[in-house]
Amino acid sequence: MIQRDDILSMEYLKKTEFTGCHQGMRYRLEQTQAPEDPEGGKKLMVTVWPEPFNYFKTPEEKKKRAYFSFDEDGVVDAVGWMNDRLFEDKKIWEEAPSHWDTYQM
Repeated sequence: MIQRDDILSMEYLKKTEFTGCHQGMRYRLEQTQAPEDPEGGKKLMVTVWPEPFNYFKTPEEKKKRAYFSFDEDGVVDAVGWMNDRLFEDKKIWEEAPSHWDTYQM
């Protein structure tokens, strides 16, 4: 289970993205504008995808995204969402390849 303490501070997220992984699920948190509200304020975009590849090498269809408020409450909500993905999509993460040779692109 991902904990709030696993994610770096808001000060860090204001400057750059944060990436991590847990039990076959990789994740990325970053500051952005929500696509449905281009005039709105900053949002926290969270993306999850299966191992083994990084964010840029993983096909878009394998990624799932959600948007949260860009504040401490948003980070807490993002951690909850990632844990929901971890449990609801458990089979995806368990089947995530652990080495390059088994992955089909």
